[in-house]
Amino acid sequence: MKFSSIINSVIITLAAAFLITLALCVHVGATADSVAVLKTSGMTCGSCANRITRALETVQGVAASEVDLEGGWVLVGYDTKIVKPEALVEKVNQAGFSSNLHQVLTAEQFKQSNGRFLGQKSESGSGCCGGKGAGCGSGKQG
Repeated sequence: MKFSSIINSVIITLAAAFLITLALCVHVGATADSVAVLKTSGMTCGSCANRITRALETVQGVAASEVDLEGGWVLVGYDTKIVKPEALVEKVNQAGFSSNLHQVLTAEQFKQSNGRFLGQKSESGSGCCGGKGAGCGSGKQG
């Protein structure tokens, strides 16, 4: 009897330790409630896009980003409670590119104009602006 109690205690302890370890390892990603549309120059190839994406991924509060090399647009989904769009522009500038904040959309506004949330693949596959411009060139801000 005593031996089975010890084994049960060990199994319960190991299971609890395993669950605690899993809980500590789970990474909860940022939730995008806004999308910053950045007009960016100096991007010439996929390596440039990767460098911008990697730089933005280091910013706490960034949930997703997409780079349109041909159009010169960088779209960044971010949590407004954690990061400001100006910090995103600065991060892209620090990565070696000239970037300016063109427009800020709510996640819902982005979905309405593009038919998807930032980070989801476009069904049309027609670039980062989903063929509808993501407000790119509309001049609206805020």
